[in-house]
Amino acid sequence: MSLTPKDVAEVLKLLEESAFEELVLETDGLKIELRRGNAVKPRVLSDTPKSAPAPKPALAPAEPKVEVSPAPEGMTDVPSPLLGVFYHAPKPGAEPFIKVGQQIDEDTIIGIIEVMKLMNSVRAGVSGEVVEIMAQNATLVEFGEPLIRVRPAG
Repeated sequence: MSLTPKDVAEVLKLLEESAFEELVLETDGLKIELRRGNAVKPRVLSDTPKSAPAPKPALAPAEPKVEVSPAPEGMTDVPSPLLGVFYHAPKPGAEPFIKVGQQIDEDTIIGIIEVMKLMNSVRAGVSGEVVEIMAQNATLVEFGEPLIRVRPAG
């Protein structure tokens, strides 16, 4: 697996814009650990030869994007399952996955999140009526950031 300079730039941008305190990514042959605040400086460990040192990104603490109040009583927020760019529709010009007022169930796809050119479907995880779509189309969302608000069925 090799990353292009564009891939690295995209990863660094996502990391700089996120509000995580600690991140550990590990695959065969590569382990990346990043920490903020008073933690140890970020470090990158890998099996790459000494002649090709791994880059050490300079990360500034990220400010929270938006303060979101808890869902009103009787409502449920569906949070983002990961950091990435949220899309309302499968492609430009296509009908959105959901609309306000629509009845959904736990398996309803409410959108997709793009992370490093991979599209990940996001399911509602709750049944009910869509009351509000909280995340704008084609915007970066944080892990746990509310995507939609639902009035649960029952």
